[in-house]
Amino acid sequence: MNKKTKKRKDSRTTKLTFKLMLLVLMIIIASEILTFTAIIIIGYVGGGTNDTTEILGSIIASIIIGGLLAIILGNFVLHPLNELIRATRKVTRGDYTAHLNMGWNEKHTVNELNQLISMFNKMTEELNNTEMFRKDFIANFSHEFKTPLASIRGFARQLHEGDLTPEQQKEFSKIIMDEAEYLSVLASNTLLLTNIENRNIVSERTEFSLDEQLRNCMLRLEPQWSAKDLDIEMDMDEVMFYWNEQLLAHVWNNLLDNAVKFTNNGGSITVSCHEADGIITVKVRDSGTGIPREAVPHIFEKFYQADKSHATKGNGLGLPLVKRIVNLCGGDISVQSTVGVGTEFTVRLKNARR
Repeated sequence: MNKKTKKRKDSRTTKLTFKLMLLVLMIIIASEILTFTAIIIIGYVGGGTNDTTEILGSIIASIIIGGLLAIILGNFVLHPLNELIRATRKVTRGDYTAHLNMGWNEKHTVNELNQLISMFNKMTEELNNTEMFRKDFIANFSHEFKTPLASIRGFARQLHEGDLTPEQQKEFSKIIMDEAEYLSVLASNTLLLTNIENRNIVSERTEFSLDEQLRNCMLRLEPQWSAKDLDIEMDMDEVMFYWNEQLLAHVWNNLLDNAVKFTNNGGSITVSCHEADGIITVKVRDSGTGIPREAVPHIFEKFYQADKSHATKGNGLGLPLVKRIVNLCGGDISVQSTVGVGTEFTVRLKNARR
């Protein structure tokens, strides 16, 4: 436990102790006042005071104080606690929509209980969001997984049954290999996205050359862009960056792979990397097919694919992965695209070393 956490806990304990001491003091004072008042009233009615009068006054005062404490305790503490218990039972049954809205009680109950209710509501909200994501994810993943699996099974069956020409065997084998590769990439991206969506802290940070990383990522795709005779232009400043190098490489690999994939033969791709006032700006621009205007707001959604015909192979996880990593990095990503002209992705990162 660090010093700040210990100090915060000590502060809360001190405040709670002070409140309890103040409550006890108020009860004692109220009890004395009520006892004194009751003795005077009974003495006045009975024509004088004696030991019996004092005892009766104390009993009446205790009854009044006890009744008031029961009302206060029931409304300020026990009622919110009972509501919290009922809501917790709903959560244990799998109902993550449980939400406590105590109204007047929430504003006037003890601060510690109010904080507990607030944290409970935040917890159930997160659990509900996670459950919705899980159901949506399973539905989408099952759909994406089912199609290539059916394709592999169908072509494998035909290969097993025989009666195919050597050309057909080669073609079917290639289809099976492509679909298997697709499933492999889908599984890898799914695992990575699931992992980083539940992370807010990134470890294994080192200082590395960002411009060199971009060059290496482009070089990795050399067979693809050479085969399409693409013109590659790299406009780079020397930029050192401090973060998780391996994780950030997924951003450039996805953006550059998309640029190569959606650029027609003989087209061009420009990658720039510049730094000004501690802000690094990386742009990936291509002269490709572009993204339809209505699709642009959705391209960072999981499993969304602008190409409904699936003419180009993709699993709809690349750009959501990119966005999540960039956000984890404390940066942002934007896109501008025109159909038939091309697309430009802009990533802005704050250099932590500055």
